[in-house]
Formats: sequence, structure tokens, C-alpha cells
Amino acid sequence: MGKHTAIFDLHRSAGARLVDFAGWDMPLHYGSQVAEHQAVRQGVGIFDVSHMTVIELKGEKVRPFLRQLLANNVDRLTVPGTALYSCMLNTEGGVIDDLIVYLMAEQEFRVVSNAGTRDKVLAWIESHAAPFKVQVEERPELAMIAVQGPEARAQVHGQLPESLKEKVVNLKRFQATWEEGLFVARTGYTGEDGYELLLSGSQAQDWWRRLQAGGAKPCGLGARDTLRLEAGMCLYGADMDETTTPLESGLGWTVAWKPPERDFIGRAVLEAQQAAGCPHQQVGLLLQGKGLMRNGQTITTNLGEGVVTSGGFSPSLERSIALARVPVGADGPCEVQIRGRAVPAAMVKPPFVRNGRACVPAELMEPIEVS
Repeated sequence: MGKHTAIFDLHRSAGARLVDFAGWDMPLHYGSQVAEHQAVRQGVGIFDVSHMTVIELKGEKVRPFLRQLLANNVDRLTVPGTALYSCMLNTEGGVIDDLIVYLMAEQEFRVVSNAGTRDKVLAWIESHAAPFKVQVEERPELAMIAVQGPEARAQVHGQLPESLKEKVVNLKRFQATWEEGLFVARTGYTGEDGYELLLSGSQAQDWWRRLQAGGAKPCGLGARDTLRLEAGMCLYGADMDETTTPLESGLGWTVAWKPPERDFIGRAVLEAQQAAGCPHQQVGLLLQGKGLMRNGQTITTNLGEGVVTSGGFSPSLERSIALARVPVGADGPCEVQIRGRAVPAAMVKPPFVRNGRACVPAELMEPIEVS
């Protein structure tokens, strides 16, 4: 039996299909994964993401510590409640994890990282924190609920105490605010607007019930994956890992090169790769024939072979889409090997869908003929 979140009993009583995810018993779906996906695109859905790892970092030298630890630059965070997305790299430039870091106070930051990387992330952070005398504290008692969709903000606003509501209403993307044990961040992993709530485990079931009573649809890991894929958001362990750099994974935008004297872990390797010419790039694929793209399938491009890193069916576009790693400079039509067949696909720039709208060229959305 896996670990259980504070909301687990509600998932089980709702008849969710439970699966193992990084050692946690988590809901895959509650009946219809597509219905859950569409609820987020058209209304509001809620996700139990309490399996994520929450880490507090405190100390006089916590900022210089994070300047070294992360590829993005925490000096961009000057006001408490602001946040940024970053990769944490090993010495070879590979991605140990991707995470969000929040500035809580000048000597205090909060990091939220993936469940599947918990052990190695904590070990890496603790091994590098000692010289800076940074206190590292995991917060496993906290639960986390993602509220996502075009109606998500209004749904959360209706549940907040007046003392917090005004501050939350004024939040911009990648900002957070908090009081009395409730932390509200305007972040998410679906390509829709919304919030992620961090709160005590004892509060989690009450919040889940109230959000559901207000019209939010419980959603599982299946819809979370199709939503993030449509939004062109990378998945750790698929689109990047310790053997690939951010430059190869479509995450070059998260690397802060300035100031040049900031010597973050992995910088020298990234600079060498950039100078030599990165061999791969991430692209989006829109299948133009029958079939379903899956991770690991081979792609034939005008400049050689590539590989599907994340593939699946898009409920919003009603066809298969994927993120793929291909030779730098590859473009135009390509072919994906699906069950021994070469199926045509078009390379596009992610995202595929954002804020409920298709982002791919209309001429590539012609109906696929079914023979």
C-alpha cells in the first residue's frame, strides 16, 4: 500500500480509480478522464497534488545559496510572495528536477518540487546547503489543492475570508499571498488560470468538499497529464531528466545567464553546449494521420531522427499531439513510427492549447480521414 494524502478518503469514497504514483496512492480519474479534462478547459476542476514536495529554506545566506543552486536567478524575486520556475541542475548540466521557488521573506524561501524526485532533491539540497548554513525543512504536513480553469479564480474567491480575499483577487501570475495557515499561489500546470492552495492536512478535506459543492469537478492524474501536454508543459522523467540539459528540453528560457559572474551549478556545461551548438531542440508534433503518439517512438525529420518524449491524445483538438526532441534546425513535415507504420506529423511550436483556445495553425487541423 502506498502513502495517502489528507484527501485520500474522499477519493476512495468517490470511486476514483487509484494508481501508484511515486509511492503514493493517487486518483487517475473518477470515471471519465475526458470529462475531467473538459471541465478544466471550460469551467473549473480541482486536483489533489498533496504528494508534491514542499521544502522551506531559511538562513542569512539562503539567497546566495539559491543563486548557486538554481539555473534561474532568485535575485529576480524582490517582493515577498513572488515566485519563479527553475531547473535544478547537476554538475553535467542535467536536470535533477524542475520546481517553483517562492520568496517568503528576505531570509526565507519555499520550494515546491516533484513527488518522484523527493529523495534525490532533498539529498542534493542538503549536501549543498551546509557551507551556507541554510536550514532545510521539509513540510510533509501540508496538503496542496490545485484549482484550475476559467471559473477557478471566482470559485476560490467565494471561499476565502474577507481579510484574505482582497489580496488574492489582486494577485498576478506567479504571485502568492497567505495568512492563518492558508497559502494561495496563482500558479498551475494546466494551461488555464487558477490557484494552487497550500494548507494544513486538517483543513484539506473541508476545502475539497466546499470547492466541490461550489461546482468544481474532482480531477485525477490522467486529466492533469493531457492538460499539461496541450499546454506544452514539460514532464520530469519524460521531457527532461538528469541526462538532458534545459537547452535540449525547451527550457532554455528558464536559464538566467546574467549576471555572467553568477556561477550556478551546471553553468559551465551549458555555456559549452551553447557555444558548440546544442544538438537537439524540443518541438511540438501534431499527428496528421491515424494513430496515437507515445513516449519513445522514433521520428524521421529532414535532418535525421528524433524521439517522442511525451505523447498522447488531445481531447481539445481531438487528435494525437506530442512533445519531441529532434535535431536542431529540423522543420516541416515529419513521420512518426507507430506500430510499424510511418504516420505523417507536422512540427509546431507549443503550446497546442492555452486558456481554452487552440494555438496551432488552422490549416493543420483538417479532419483526418478514417479509412
